[in-house]
Amino acid sequence: MAMLLPLLLACTGPDVSDGPDPVDAALSLRDRCFGHLGEGAVAADYTELPDGLELVVPDHCLGTNHQDVGEVGRVVFLGDSITAGTPPTDEDEFYTTLVVEGLQARFGDVESANCSAWGARIDDLLVGGEQLASCFAEPTDRRTLVVFTVGGNDMVAWGEDLAGGQSLDEVEAAFEQGMVDLEATLTWLRANEATLAPAGLSIVFANVYEYTDSTNEVGVCPLADFFDVPEDIEEFGEGYATIGLRYAEMAVRTRSDVVFLHEDFCGHGFFYDDPENPCYRGPEAEMWFDGTCIHPTPEGHARIAEMVLAVVDE
Repeated sequence: MAMLLPLLLACTGPDVSDGPDPVDAALSLRDRCFGHLGEGAVAADYTELPDGLELVVPDHCLGTNHQDVGEVGRVVFLGDSITAGTPPTDEDEFYTTLVVEGLQARFGDVESANCSAWGARIDDLLVGGEQLASCFAEPTDRRTLVVFTVGGNDMVAWGEDLAGGQSLDEVEAAFEQGMVDLEATLTWLRANEATLAPAGLSIVFANVYEYTDSTNEVGVCPLADFFDVPEDIEEFGEGYATIGLRYAEMAVRTRSDVVFLHEDFCGHGFFYDDPENPCYRGPEAEMWFDGTCIHPTPEGHARIAEMVLAVVDE
């Protein structure tokens, strides 16, 4: 536990200059990978990364390739209820279960630890939280993979703050603090990996999806009112593009990988069968969100596992 301090907020990320070359024609990433995102679809514009930062996106287009994951001996899951898993999906259908099974099929004996929790927000990972403290209380001699989903509960909270009368400046300040906290978590892992997992440590995390298929019609989910999902907030939809871009920046700076959950799940939300939705994928599309609005169906969990394992394999 003591090794978790100091936080090392001022530590800079590792040099990524020796990684694989970014894909040519980065301007066409949306066309190359996300052709289902039609006019009006809200998603990060990855051409707007700060100068000097380039996403490396392989042909599978499910996530980035900024690190060599290698042979995994231990997987640590962090984050929110998407990772913790929720009924009515069975535990053996959670994406975490499927990822562990996939890793064991690839590498044999793979240990796992899950410190995710329902309702978790970004600051539950490291800053003021206990997830990393619990899962990394002792160092391991196994090559370790860290996987997490986080940010959805923060998005809803920021939307509630706007709906409750906070100014846009106040909410933007809270958003910026969230981004500082998340990058501090990634940077802390990188700065301490030689102690936490001397055999090597890799990080794969997801950007933040939403269930309206880029329509921002949050009331389409019957339980939206129960979960206090804020309605009629224009900034709410655009926020997913903003947070996606910031997650991508962090992935490059910390030699981590992000899976494109937002882009991939668009067209599998509550408007999946509506040809007018901006991400419409055709009559064969499936619903990947369950009745809670925000959690995956078994098919959604299977897709998340596929995405994570594709990044591991690259």
